[in-house]
Amino acid sequence: MSQKTRKIEKEIKASKTSRLLIICIDRDNDVGEKANIVTPVVGRDACIEAGQRLALEDPEDADSNSIFSAIKTYEDLISKGYQAQVITVAGLKTRDVHADEKIASEIRSVLEKFSANGAVIVSDGEDDESVIPLVQNILPVISVQRVVMKVSRTVEYSYAVFGKYLKMIAYDTKYSKFFLGVPGILLLIGGIATIVGYTAEIFAVLVSVLGGAFLIRAFDIDKAWSNWTKPTPSGFIRMFTLIAGIILLLASILAGVVAVDVSLVDPEAQLLNIISNKILVGQFVSGALPILWIGIASIFAGTFLSNWLGGISKQITDSLRLIVLVALYPTIAQFTNILINDESSFTLIPPLLAGMAVTLISAVILFKKFKKRADEESLSD
Repeated sequence: MSQKTRKIEKEIKASKTSRLLIICIDRDNDVGEKANIVTPVVGRDACIEAGQRLALEDPEDADSNSIFSAIKTYEDLISKGYQAQVITVAGLKTRDVHADEKIASEIRSVLEKFSANGAVIVSDGEDDESVIPLVQNILPVISVQRVVMKVSRTVEYSYAVFGKYLKMIAYDTKYSKFFLGVPGILLLIGGIATIVGYTAEIFAVLVSVLGGAFLIRAFDIDKAWSNWTKPTPSGFIRMFTLIAGIILLLASILAGVVAVDVSLVDPEAQLLNIISNKILVGQFVSGALPILWIGIASIFAGTFLSNWLGGISKQITDSLRLIVLVALYPTIAQFTNILINDESSFTLIPPLLAGMAVTLISAVILFKKFKKRADEESLSD
């Protein structure tokens, strides 16, 4: 006889009870949610079947072990000559007051058929045990048994797992390029710096390389670039428009600088004073705006065309990007006029309202169009 059984027997003798109800509590109703079992489950055979079904649906769920532990407790008590019955009751997934009311109702329904005068609670944690005060209002609780799963991890198994991860880091390119490649570059640069004597300068390079690697991995820039450069028609379109867009964005800076009236720039002025000069800022933005907008439109157009060719259902978003880009141009162009010519800020309202109207109307039209197409495709399928 196990130590737990001896403890329960002592508690039973102390309480002088003769008819025991062994209750396995599943407050979050894993039995019903995962195995579609209707509770209360009454009797040894029914509980065995419920535990087996739950274990098959989710072998890692501890509630199946609680059910089998309740059955073991029941068998031990029966073998000692006690009158007992084993049941499994469940609450609700919400684990709220309604769940506790359901557990109480199920216990009362069992007591109508088996008039016990004491209960043994079996659970796998504190959440299930929180309903014990509720059970005590219905039936005296003689003993509470918590089921703790024993997990064995041998040293050999731990070494095998550790070796598996080391092998992945060393030979799997998905991991090795970051865990070995980046430290390798840093060590190589550091070694060269020590030899040539430029330790301070190389330290800045090391920090920059490490920071760049963290940013690339954090924002999945490497994956995004690999998707953009896949050897497919849509991939080549994305790659071309991306490179063209970046070149145009850089060219827009030069165009903005050229557009600035040099005579208005004080050679001795600080950078902050130059930036705060609204005429200079307006001239820069006015000169850079056309090429800047063409560059952004090039990138958006590449995404639009590649998604269209690839059959990806992102046409609405891609189309709206281009429409919003066009609709914003008059507003930003008018803003540069305000900076340069000192016009009233109210002149921004007409192009802004026009841009909003164009965007909203386009969104409605595109949504209806693609919704109609999706409905037609679903009907044809």
